[in-house]
Amino acid sequence: MTESLENIRSSVRALCAGFPGEYWRRLDAERGYPTEFVKALTDAGFLAALIPEAFGGSGLGIAEAGAILEEIHCQGGNAAACHAQMYTMGTVLRHGSEAQKQKYLPRIATGELRLQAFGVTEPTSGTDTSRIRTTAEKDGGGYIVNGQKVWTSRAEHSDLMLLLARTQPREAVEKRHQGMSVFLLDMREAIGNGLTIRPIRTMINHHTTEVFFDNLRIPGECLIGEEGKGFRYILDGMNAERILIASECIGDARWFIEKAANYARERSVFGRPIGQNQGVQFPIARAHASMEAAALMVTKAAGMFDGGEPCGAEANMSKLLASEASWQAANMCMQTFGGFAFAEEYDIERKFRETRLYQIAPVSTNMILAYIAEHVLGLPKSY
Repeated sequence: MTESLENIRSSVRALCAGFPGEYWRRLDAERGYPTEFVKALTDAGFLAALIPEAFGGSGLGIAEAGAILEEIHCQGGNAAACHAQMYTMGTVLRHGSEAQKQKYLPRIATGELRLQAFGVTEPTSGTDTSRIRTTAEKDGGGYIVNGQKVWTSRAEHSDLMLLLARTQPREAVEKRHQGMSVFLLDMREAIGNGLTIRPIRTMINHHTTEVFFDNLRIPGECLIGEEGKGFRYILDGMNAERILIASECIGDARWFIEKAANYARERSVFGRPIGQNQGVQFPIARAHASMEAAALMVTKAAGMFDGGEPCGAEANMSKLLASEASWQAANMCMQTFGGFAFAEEYDIERKFRETRLYQIAPVSTNMILAYIAEHVLGLPKSY
């Protein structure tokens, strides 16, 4: 496994060498999408890592997929533009019909179709998914969708969307997360026919949007699995998402630590390298220790996931620890560079903005702490 992962990392490093800091800085300034980078990843088969070989993918595990994403971030890139292409298809793979798998998975594997938009969060519900208001009402052999989603990243750069909508009112079900269904929506047919996408300008170049549904008619075959069980279906994919996001955070932390250590060795003030001063050394060393500890949890969670073991606690703790380690490393790197950290040419301020997101999305630190308190430590439910 170690040799296999190193081979993957080496291949990703070679690919990323063609997309240096100048590439990402230009896109950041233009708010552009890394089309060339995504194509290179697709052509190399990296984005189809988790799709079984029977459907044209590589049939690899979360450990290998995590290594791909970690290395992209370690090389100064940002996989957020396309990482959902890796794992969003998991709902189709695990709960879709055979016809849906045969129709979509091979074309997702080749990149002919992009499935990297996930419509869940809404302006009024936030993290309380049980209170989403987007509805899908049966109409003949199909459904009519009405509602709104927010923070739907990559919607403008995706052909398909995985959509969570209520097919039964919240007050009509026994448990609050019942009555929701998952649909695989072809946005190419929907835009202009009831689907509107509006970009949201944010502090990072994340290509996120809000999406509006106005009497959008979709065919019945868009439904994945059984009606009313959609929340359980998307939960299945959340452990994978959290482990993979944690891997990206580890990559960011490694990038910041290497950047700071190199600068501290080379930068001379008062006739000596600043890295000779313990006031500079210790924060770098502490960030390294935190990153290595978080990486061990990510490795444990990935091993459990690939082994088919329950890993909700480990996946959540991986994301918590890795996001905090990357933010600690980011602050340390800024402090080490001083004023130069604010200059775009060093890429630090860009990566600083990018890695801050992960303590909020795709699940906030507070929600993870509440999960650990309730489900691991047996404390009373707090919400």
